[in-house]
Amino acid sequence: MGFSSQENSSFFFFFFFFFLLCLSTVSAYTNASSNNSSEAVRRELRSGRCNWFKGSWVYDVKYPLYDPYKCPFIDPQFNCKKYGRPDNLYLKYRWQPSSCSLPRFNGLYFLRKMKGKKIMFVGDSLSTNMWQSLACLIHAWVPNARYTLLRQKGLASLTFEEYGVTLKLYRTQFLVDLDSEKVGRVLKLDSIKQGRLWRGMDVLVFNSWHWWTHTGHIQPWDYMEDGKRLYKDMNRLVAYYKGMTTWSRWVNAFVDPSKTKVFFNGVSPTHYEGKDWGEPMKTCKSQTQPFYWRKYPGGIPMAWVVLAKVMMRLKKPVHWLDITGLSQLRKDAHPSAFSGNHPGNDCSHWCLPGLPDTWNILFYSKLFS
Repeated sequence: MGFSSQENSSFFFFFFFFFLLCLSTVSAYTNASSNNSSEAVRRELRSGRCNWFKGSWVYDVKYPLYDPYKCPFIDPQFNCKKYGRPDNLYLKYRWQPSSCSLPRFNGLYFLRKMKGKKIMFVGDSLSTNMWQSLACLIHAWVPNARYTLLRQKGLASLTFEEYGVTLKLYRTQFLVDLDSEKVGRVLKLDSIKQGRLWRGMDVLVFNSWHWWTHTGHIQPWDYMEDGKRLYKDMNRLVAYYKGMTTWSRWVNAFVDPSKTKVFFNGVSPTHYEGKDWGEPMKTCKSQTQPFYWRKYPGGIPMAWVVLAKVMMRLKKPVHWLDITGLSQLRKDAHPSAFSGNHPGNDCSHWCLPGLPDTWNILFYSKLFS
């Protein structure tokens, strides 16, 4: 990347800044809370000793929680069984926190509790992954329920009509604005005009990171804009920090916590480099089991550190679904070669049924706690 002297100074400032973030944040940030029928567990959660995001993957004969051939909402991109994945063990794992238990997902309870409510997932294709997972989890409980599914460019809406529960999906790669202008496609790190379309929801579930690292022909912008200045490129962690700070300001300015609950689904990892889990010659392809050791060799992604800093500075309540660590262990859960949309080796997205079901169980638990 080419930088002017001023840009180089900015880069080194932020490099030092993020080094300090690593030291101050990785060990400091925890997330605790739960919803369980056991009063003893509730007391434990209130005392702050239970962390839902620390635990292990265990075999569960009751999994998966829905049949991929009976759920009408799964895109080819995530429908691994339909596109020939031969193994089944990846379907059978349940996330078990170390010091408490998560409730089982109950789709009927979800619909009754959320009657008349609107839930919007806002983000990239990982948000699509999660939105379709939730739709399937609910549908498995009410397979004969009438529903309306509307899709248009950048927006989808699924309504379970009897309950008036609407699951919306707003596709945006960066949360901040990406505009077409005379100079080309401009990623505006300090602008979030599209946020007007997120208002009026009862629940918002955000996600962003997947696209911030893209370069070359898959990079969807030509310039980044910060303030009134255009940049041909920028350190991507710096850009992510600026963009997520803009998002946090939007939350602080426009979210009324008495009317809207806000969630952020954390950094979803990829498994293209086997060195991250101790097998340097491999990728997610042909992986059939999770990584079982507690400490993941690849360590915490720097994007997690950036996001943690942004989350701690929020003035409004936002529930962080810190799914990074538990997802890193699931090197077996990607579509790899069994995707209807990506015939190569997809180690970014996740099979359905699969890992996003756990994200939604955590969301479900947090939503009703």
